Amino acid sequence: MKRPLRIARGRAPHPSLSPLAALIAGLGAAGFAVAQPAGTGSAQASSEAETVLPAVRAKATAETPSGKETLRATTTTIGKGRQELRDIPQSVTVVTERLIDDRNLDTLKDALKNTAGISFQAAEGAEEDIRLRGFSLQASGDIFIDGMRDPAFYDRDSFNWDRLEVLRGSASMLFGRGSTGGAVNQVNKRPVLVDQNEVAVTVGTRQYVRTVGDFNVKTGENAALRLNAMVTRADLDGVDIDKYGIAPTLRWGIGTRHEFSASLYHLQNDNGIHYGLPWLTPGPNRGGNYLWRTDPKNYYGMASDYAKTGTTQAGFSHVWRLGDEAELRTAVRIADYERDQRASAIRFAAAGLQPGGLAINSDTFSDATVLTRGSQNKIMNMDTRYLQSDYSGKHKWWGLQHSVQSGIDYADEDFENFAASVPPGVTLTKPTTTVGTPDDGAKIRESLRTLTRNRTFDAQAFGVYLQDLVQVAPSWKLLGGLRWDRFEGTYHNIAVAAPPTNVCAVAPASRIGRTDSLLSHRLGVLYQPNPLHSYHLSYGTSFNTAGDAYQYDAGNVKVDPEKSRNIELGAKLDAANGRVSTRFALFHSTKYNERNRDADTVNACNYVLSGKRHAAGLEFDVAGRITPRWEVFVSYAFIPIAKVDESSGAAGAEPEGSRPGLTPRHTGTLWTTYRVTPQWRVGGGLTARSKDVPVGLPANSPIEAPSFVTADLMAEYTLRDFTFKLNLFNVADKHYADFLYRGHYIPGQPRTLQATVAYRF
Repeated sequence: MKRPLRIARGRAPHPSLSPLAALIAGLGAAGFAVAQPAGTGSAQASSEAETVLPAVRAKATAETPSGKETLRATTTTIGKGRQELRDIPQSVTVVTERLIDDRNLDTLKDALKNTAGISFQAAEGAEEDIRLRGFSLQASGDIFIDGMRDPAFYDRDSFNWDRLEVLRGSASMLFGRGSTGGAVNQVNKRPVLVDQNEVAVTVGTRQYVRTVGDFNVKTGENAALRLNAMVTRADLDGVDIDKYGIAPTLRWGIGTRHEFSASLYHLQNDNGIHYGLPWLTPGPNRGGNYLWRTDPKNYYGMASDYAKTGTTQAGFSHVWRLGDEAELRTAVRIADYERDQRASAIRFAAAGLQPGGLAINSDTFSDATVLTRGSQNKIMNMDTRYLQSDYSGKHKWWGLQHSVQSGIDYADEDFENFAASVPPGVTLTKPTTTVGTPDDGAKIRESLRTLTRNRTFDAQAFGVYLQDLVQVAPSWKLLGGLRWDRFEGTYHNIAVAAPPTNVCAVAPASRIGRTDSLLSHRLGVLYQPNPLHSYHLSYGTSFNTAGDAYQYDAGNVKVDPEKSRNIELGAKLDAANGRVSTRFALFHSTKYNERNRDADTVNACNYVLSGKRHAAGLEFDVAGRITPRWEVFVSYAFIPIAKVDESSGAAGAEPEGSRPGLTPRHTGTLWTTYRVTPQWRVGGGLTARSKDVPVGLPANSPIEAPSFVTADLMAEYTLRDFTFKLNLFNVADKHYADFLYRGHYIPGQPRTLQATVAYRF
């Protein structure tokens, strides 16, 4: 239905707002916006003192998530406010709800594997340590929920997603610190003005059971409540999954001038953890490719290992519509995060402990090979508070059409870390095991460890930005954006002992910190000869502070932020029938002052911004319906050029002239479905990655993860309100290295069968 918006005369925002007025609206009206009651200046006011603005639609059908029905997306919210993808001079890949459902993508890691250019570091267990175009996506700064930072280390779940958006290339102009490789935005489901409900149950091999509910109820003329919930249980060959989540959201004033939303989100993981398998050196006789000749389902950790992570978040947002083409969105989120990880680092025992006293390689490897199980414990909490206010509007100034985005954001983050110590008189020794005795049930009493808060990190960040997309000619648009950030961090070493070998260690009971202020910018040119084609050339910058990992040492606290830049030439092309979209891009990304230890000085704690690396390549996406029955999603990246241009040569720095780790030349994914009859739909897909190496290997290290291709299949049958679906993952049961680290790799999912029944009502 249409509703005229009425406001008092003299207060009506006008499309010809001056630039100064628009900037003030974007930067300073947040508090006033929140204070305005819904319906201010409605039809109750005197018509003699009112101005009627153009109608705003609040039609329920227009708000039904389109991603449920298609693999193709035409808009995004990752660029601050909802925008047409064709108006963003940077590559964006959208994983829609349809693709998430088709491929049963339960976690962030699973979903990101459906976007090209992505690789994963196994790290120290459970982190979502992601590489995009060969550059790190910081878990602390480059992952977002509805455009707001979602830091900390926890296993994110898809149950409340409407879509997942991946922005590629430098993006500090939009998001501040981080964003060297890009940014990942989780878009939550929101209430809509229609009653619709769905319950889905999935059962699969290895005792997998997942139940998801999505309930949307229209509670008033312009209000609705939506509740999403999830429970998942599984025994993945010793790595249990036990998690649940719930996310209620109330939205009111939908389609009116003042729209509000209040939400809660809670996710709790009480899972097992697969820390990884050590690389197996090829022997002179049997050779090999550094991967194990053993069943990928085998688990060699302790039965007492676990990864308990979770988050509780409360959010409130207000949208103030200033007209058909202008709005101010203000959001607040308070969240806490928890992580308690007890993992076993699996390694080959020393030669003296092996059968025959022989060092292990593929020649001597057998079921009798002895494995040690070290401890990798991480216990940490984080509390965060975020405030963000973003203005977006279209205005005609000086005879030109402007699309303006501006805003402010503030972050307050408190991080604390705990040491898990063995009390005097208590012995917690992890026994060895052998390759032939996986899942041996060995336990230690992790509850006997004493937890002591040993370090904290407090951070405050403030940012302000302004971006303008100007229509300078019928087919040409120019984009310019500028952002200023201030980041202040304080590290408190409460009781972390200073090892004699660590000359950079901070003395216990002391504090260190620093403050950084700097500018980020974004420039772009768009050529749009018609509504179907959009070509762009863009340049953007980003920065990473030394405090991005919530810790300083005596060396890096003195060093300025790292910087990077991204240059991209690309296009977004839509088919004439509007069913298929294609994206392609040529990119060149450079980090030109990478932080390294200085190997040329006697002081090993001296850091210098001497490093430099770059990567260049080609990407393309295709998404949509080739025919009314045939749908396809393709994402592919080719990075032929990647090089460490300059390196300090210090320990831990990648060798100068080498190809950086976690930068495979080829990555790609394909998913396609075909509707055979109105009831039957079948599908299949491939995921591929060329050979790759971990980050931080010493010069001339031969360790390499081989290339792989995995295949998945799907069959779906619809009967009235019921949908029955079968998914078969990794059809050939391929054993491959999915996550890489210097000392180990985590194998990918083995062959897995899942059956889903969904009921809509």
